[in-house]
Amino acid sequence: MNTIFIVEDEPKLAQVLEKYVRAAGYDAMVFDRGDVIIDAAREHSPDLILLDIMLPNKDGIEVCKELRAFSEVPIIMVTAKVEEIDRLIGLELGADDYICKPFSPREVVARVKAILKRTTRTEPNALQDISSSDLVLDSANFQASLNGIELDLTPIEFKILAALVGPPSAVLNRDSLMEHMYSDHRAVSDRTVDSHIANLRKKLKVVNPDAEFIQPVYGVGYRYSEPS
Repeated sequence: MNTIFIVEDEPKLAQVLEKYVRAAGYDAMVFDRGDVIIDAAREHSPDLILLDIMLPNKDGIEVCKELRAFSEVPIIMVTAKVEEIDRLIGLELGADDYICKPFSPREVVARVKAILKRTTRTEPNALQDISSSDLVLDSANFQASLNGIELDLTPIEFKILAALVGPPSAVLNRDSLMEHMYSDHRAVSDRTVDSHIANLRKKLKVVNPDAEFIQPVYGVGYRYSEPS
């Protein structure tokens, strides 16, 4: 049975969501604050998280960022702020979907079902250890170093970098990168890929500001290029 985390500090709304989620055949765990979610996610490995943005102690945005540092669990952000929509659509946080208050609980359950259907867990793609000039990738630990300096990459950023480095000078389109990012073949937007690429390029530039390791190829995708 799939386990859904409902992270919502409005008791009545949380109760309604729990009722509908359980009626749909899922197990549910309800939380009313953000600072307990990381430990709970590590302990219970939920299959999906309904994550409100406005939470006490730690907001949903920070929770989502911390989750993405170690987990690919599908996340649906819940917001009452219309101005947050563009940010969520850009998926800077690594969220899979968003829904605005007020909403129909039936709509929420429909979104949950759709995401779980396309994120049936499969074995992750095998990653190869790579040593390319001054770049070293350790696939067992999802760690990368450049010029002997460790890069603080998320698992998704590591997978993107490994995919780009794998075939030298090859251009990978966004669809191909998505397949490397998520082993469950979930549907995400092009902007998600671009957001992860942008973060990855920033981290590489911290070590070598003069090099453009990841280069966009107009109308196609991206390629990795070592500095000459």
